[in-house]
Amino acid sequence: MADHTLDTSGLFCPEPVMLLHNIIRDMADGETVEVIATDPSTRRDIPKFCTFLSHPLLSQREEGDKFIYLIQRGLVRKGG
Repeated sequence: MADHTLDTSGLFCPEPVMLLHNIIRDMADGETVEVIATDPSTRRDIPKFCTFLSHPLLSQREEGDKFIYLIQRGLVRKGG
């Protein structure tokens, strides 16, 4: 079970990733967020977001017309 849920149903690129960035920024290291999306471009955008910012993508699946992702906030490095 995720610590947070972000439902971006009905929103299109780039809004789901922008909202994901906002919620992850406010989460503690190690917390998880379940993202629910209907935009097919999230199948590309969310994994790239996770890779680029080092947030583990724990799972992704499709349920009907919904794309569901479980993402963990990665550890934020302190200092240089």
